[in-house]
Amino acid sequence: MAETSADTTTEQLPFPLPRATGCPFDPPPALRTLQADKPLSRVRIWDGTSPWLVTRYDHLRTLLGDPRISADASRPGYPHRNAGGKATDSVRRTFLTMDDPEHARLRRMVTAPFAIKKVEALRPSIQKTTDALIDTMLAGPRPADLVEALALPLPSLVICELLGVPYEDHDLFQRNTKVIVRRTSTPEEVLAAQTTLTDYLDDLLSTKRTRPGTDLLSALATERVNTGQMTQGEAAKTGVLMLGAGHETTANMITLGTLALLQHPDQLALLRDTDDPRAVAAAVEELLRYLTITHSGRRRTALADIEIDGQVIRAGDGVVLAGDIANRDPEAFPDPYRLDITRNARHHVAFGYGVHQCLGQPLARIELQVAFSTLHSRVPTLQLACEMDQLEFKHDGIVYGVYKLPITW
Repeated sequence: MAETSADTTTEQLPFPLPRATGCPFDPPPALRTLQADKPLSRVRIWDGTSPWLVTRYDHLRTLLGDPRISADASRPGYPHRNAGGKATDSVRRTFLTMDDPEHARLRRMVTAPFAIKKVEALRPSIQKTTDALIDTMLAGPRPADLVEALALPLPSLVICELLGVPYEDHDLFQRNTKVIVRRTSTPEEVLAAQTTLTDYLDDLLSTKRTRPGTDLLSALATERVNTGQMTQGEAAKTGVLMLGAGHETTANMITLGTLALLQHPDQLALLRDTDDPRAVAAAVEELLRYLTITHSGRRRTALADIEIDGQVIRAGDGVVLAGDIANRDPEAFPDPYRLDITRNARHHVAFGYGVHQCLGQPLARIELQVAFSTLHSRVPTLQLACEMDQLEFKHDGIVYGVYKLPITW
């Protein structure tokens, strides 16, 4: 007989769980145990509530594709990531935390620039920017910080050009984004950061409504806001979402992916010595799977009773879908704790799954392909300039990574 949402047969673990010392690339070991022994279980989050935690790959994909699972952060029972997230999720909503048809209405207004053919056309520009940043790094002092030299400016420059945001304002949006994605930020800090970014994008949209360019924000201003299809407030919040997601996640993947390759020299050699774009693309997919930097889980609420794996998730229950451990599921990826850039990992869930999967994933893939292949082919002697235990990892962030990565060559 299926167990219900009232099941209390096991002690509820606090979530998120700690990673093991000395294993910075692996999900917390307790998640591995849960995946093997109790793949659908209750955990306790910051506010004392007990959402379901989903750890198996097939369960995660099933639930993320189920219309009875809601992404609407304003619903009772929604398992907010922290107090700051709860303070902003309901009042500054974007299509990321909406259900259809509202989600589809807003998302389709910004999908065209992120289509595969459109972003593939940006590859030469991304390559040029990457080469210029590496030129500057090589001409500068050693050791260098890869975060500041390449990982952060590359996606920031790209998303600024795509959106039509002046790059000279990068300190403003990078600083405030860091506040938003830090789990320890207070509600007041997150609200202030959100307000600063929303006001900034609102002012920019006001300018573009009368003096448009050829960028995405100009298109939103003239084709959507001016025609009444979207309010300026909706456009500003959408801009904040794309600006933040467009640089924060990719920057951390470039940094953490480089560190993982440096710690796996056999895999680094395979990437460095190939000029096959298919091999580079496969390496990026495996790094996305292996690292899964969005490590605090996709958050949802059940709209109806759902039975899965002998359990019943009741209507109104919160659900946390842990992509990091799902991407280490041996049923989906043989020998999942081994980094193998030759494997076919394209079916990973690092970008989510279903209607809410990451809008910008085609752009992120190209940025990562260019960054990893160019960095390691141009700087074949690249190495870490400190001991691993001296690095500060972003355990306190919604997005995982390292704050600084000292490198030399």
